[in-house]
Amino acid sequence: MLLSYDEGNEVIQLDFTLEEAVVNYALPISSDDDFASLLEAIGDAKIVLLGEASHGTSEFYTVRAKLSKMLIEQKGFSAIAVEGDWPSAQHVNRFIKGHGHQKETGREVLKAFERWPTWMWANEEIAVFIDWLKKYNDYKDSDQKVGFYGIDMYSLWESMEEIIRYLTESNPEGADLKLAKKAFSCFEPFNGMPDHYAMSTAHFSQVCIDEVSNLLSSICSHKKHYEDEQESNLNLKVNALIAKNAEEYYRTMLQDNALSWNIRDEHMVEALKEVKAHYGEDAKIIVWEHNTHIGDARATTMKDDGMTNVGQLLREQYKKDEVYAVGFGTHQGTVIAAGEWGAPFEVINVPPARQHSWEDLLHSTGAFDKLFIFNDESRKYFTSWIGHRAIGVVFNPEYEAFGNYVPSQMGNRYDAFIYIDQTKALTPLKLKEKTIDS
Repeated sequence: MLLSYDEGNEVIQLDFTLEEAVVNYALPISSDDDFASLLEAIGDAKIVLLGEASHGTSEFYTVRAKLSKMLIEQKGFSAIAVEGDWPSAQHVNRFIKGHGHQKETGREVLKAFERWPTWMWANEEIAVFIDWLKKYNDYKDSDQKVGFYGIDMYSLWESMEEIIRYLTESNPEGADLKLAKKAFSCFEPFNGMPDHYAMSTAHFSQVCIDEVSNLLSSICSHKKHYEDEQESNLNLKVNALIAKNAEEYYRTMLQDNALSWNIRDEHMVEALKEVKAHYGEDAKIIVWEHNTHIGDARATTMKDDGMTNVGQLLREQYKKDEVYAVGFGTHQGTVIAAGEWGAPFEVINVPPARQHSWEDLLHSTGAFDKLFIFNDESRKYFTSWIGHRAIGVVFNPEYEAFGNYVPSQMGNRYDAFIYIDQTKALTPLKLKEKTIDS
């Protein structure tokens, strides 16, 4: 069966089936040199999005680290933004830039990621990369050092505490500190429990919303007071942004899943743009997030549920050649995940990809690691709908055949795709291995 696609009002018949297109356009990966074509395709993009099909696969982390090193060394990228908490990531940022306690090691610094799921960033693969970033920065002037930032928004309480700590030390009589303490008083009774705050908002007034909005506005207007070599202005502003957006997120998460999802991804784009502005509008930023965030939601069934994401928003807000998204996937192996939310992590067997899925197709046409570049020539062959595997921090293999696959138009969802046929679980810093059979 030949493929077809819409070009304006005309349906164009294609001369390849999807299976034939996979065979024709697959680029084998066996060494670092095989990524040269990807670097060339990225061109002068200012934001490169590197995905992952799970939060617990070693190869996704190591390949992203490898690509990030290439982008930093060969194309002058300035910073890495990850799907993690801002306050925790700041420990890493200060360490690699020489602002922290220099007797610390990368592994010690990563212990700052205390929120479940800790394994996402407190793992051996990241520790090795952090050590590389530290060594790379040691030979650079302060304005050329690469940064590391968390752009997620779950750290409402930690961000408020960070704001109060800094303002107490730097300007104890200032108006911003009074605003911060007033705003924090709204959230303090819930003892860092987002679900408790979420349930309370049904009976809440507008006060908390106004308090965090006023705090953000005040800090933005006083930004010159907080400028220093350790990026205090950026740190304060993003923490205040987290307080504002996280309050809205927790207020909506029990009422509307799509709306709360959109608030979170819109926040990550806001935080990313603050980092980019900090380095200068011409700065180049690498983003590490799950495929569900970096692949364009318009090329998935997420759009049918009214959901947007980081990949879509950036493509809408920047020029076509300024944003480049790379998806990742695997056929089978092992992964770090949990059986339920908040439970201890385990090493879980990932079963072979579901029949007729994207990952199954890539395996059945050649069980080797491969790269796809979706350009003007090839993209049209990859616009038919196909299931694409997504594994979260909670993973139950016994239900995998009935879920975990997002219908997608791969050529429109990503600009490139990296497939690792067999993968293994990453190594958390404190791993107690327990394997669950599939």
